[in-house]
Amino acid sequence: MFFDSRRSTVHGNNGMIATSQPLAAIAGLKVLFDGGNAIDACVAAAAVLNVVEPESTGIGGDMFALVRMADTKKVVSLNGSGRSGSGASIEELKSKGFNKLPDIGPYSVSVPGTVDGWETIMNEYGNMTLQEVLKPAIDYAINGFAVSDIISYQWKGQLDKLAQYPSGNEFLFSGKGPNEGDFVKLPTLGKTLQAIAEGGSEAFYTGEIAKKISDYVQQLGGWVTESDLKNHHSDWDEAISTDYRGVTCWECPPAGQGIVALEAMNIVEEFDIAGMGAQSVEAYHHMIEAVRLSFADAGKYVADPRVSDVPTDVLMSKAYAAKRRALIDPNKAMQDVPYGDVMKDGDTVYISCVDKDGNACSFINSIFTNFGSGLVVPETGIVLQNRGSLFELEKDHLNALEPNKRPFHTIIPAMATKGDDLFLCYGIMGGYMQPQAHLQIVSDIVDHGMDVQKAINALRFMVSPSGVFLEEGIDPSIVESLRKMGHNIQLISGHARVGMGGAQVIMRNPETGVLSGGSEPRKDGCVVGW
Repeated sequence: MFFDSRRSTVHGNNGMIATSQPLAAIAGLKVLFDGGNAIDACVAAAAVLNVVEPESTGIGGDMFALVRMADTKKVVSLNGSGRSGSGASIEELKSKGFNKLPDIGPYSVSVPGTVDGWETIMNEYGNMTLQEVLKPAIDYAINGFAVSDIISYQWKGQLDKLAQYPSGNEFLFSGKGPNEGDFVKLPTLGKTLQAIAEGGSEAFYTGEIAKKISDYVQQLGGWVTESDLKNHHSDWDEAISTDYRGVTCWECPPAGQGIVALEAMNIVEEFDIAGMGAQSVEAYHHMIEAVRLSFADAGKYVADPRVSDVPTDVLMSKAYAAKRRALIDPNKAMQDVPYGDVMKDGDTVYISCVDKDGNACSFINSIFTNFGSGLVVPETGIVLQNRGSLFELEKDHLNALEPNKRPFHTIIPAMATKGDDLFLCYGIMGGYMQPQAHLQIVSDIVDHGMDVQKAINALRFMVSPSGVFLEEGIDPSIVESLRKMGHNIQLISGHARVGMGGAQVIMRNPETGVLSGGSEPRKDGCVVGW
């Protein structure tokens, strides 16, 4: 059962890039043509996506990346996410009647980490300058672009959010969102990107732009100050990994949810998923339960490890996975999913790029929900993210709100290696869908031998607080069987299928250097190579 994408896997050997919008993919490909490497191409594509897919990403958000350079063969992780404002206060929110952080508005805003992340990753691994790779984005912002289908659908769905403050009109046209094919210009955003191209990250985190950001957030009651912006920095981390049937799968460490995918793989590994068959009742059931258990742990234990004591090693261990696996009944869904007692045991955009030399960059950039906090900094075109809404207001929670702390993060780039060789550079945008889609795509490729496009097309499940979503087109008998097992199954169709994730996957053959790429048919995505 597959999404009828009518797409074939794309092949090339000189470089390949996959992302959620063709204009961005082509911008990245041109960077490769012009002598840039995978890192340069990813930043160029991310900047273009800020313009052509502004509801999903931007310089008001955060980024994460995994990088594997061919000469070192080591996977490294960049955390380009921002922290809460220095005035962040649980007491203030509770005194105003909040029992959880609001999803939109000034309290949901954390420091934007994207620009420093772009500059940091390029300074370390890029071949080109920030000014060079921002040229396509600036051109589209100032001179215009035609809006594609899924982006139009998501953009028009956020009119109320954008209309709540006057500056939101920078992304509305006569009070409306653009239709598919409408020609749009975003000149204020173009001006800001030009300032960054000329002055680097300093132009964003200090001076006029920083003052406009902090003044606007504080005017509305938020906590981000000029000092918070000036003090921001990205961090290089050790990537985390697990072995799944001879394939080493890599993720960024907490405060991201990549650990959910790896824990779920550890749980599933001892089940005969291949023998169960792709998209069988048995395979769906066991994978769904593994995801539910892993999310229960993440909700309890994933937080900023530089502030909180996150038990990453325990959550990643095969021994812990065995304990969690023992809770799965092969014939019945769990009614309540407990988190493990580990202390006793010790919308988003995604870009995949591999260049001709075998350097790989798995890159994700986001403002969290569509148009983030709903705050557009006046006269800048900067949409501020709402990542701060992912903090908890329970003081004893590891992910509790406090000043200068990174929140739980949903955005997770991924890679897979076999021995010393790159195998997959992949990611699936889409909130909490991301780790569960990582599991499903890796399983489809490793357990069921699917090529990358077929694995992307395969119908997915999505575990959510309200139940389990399956895509329209699945055999009704499978739906009925899962319901009899106790799963609350709901079907999803049409444009809403974008919620099932936006996958971009590139596979590399180590013997020939041939790259094989697939792109998400549920988005406006595109994979290009040569």
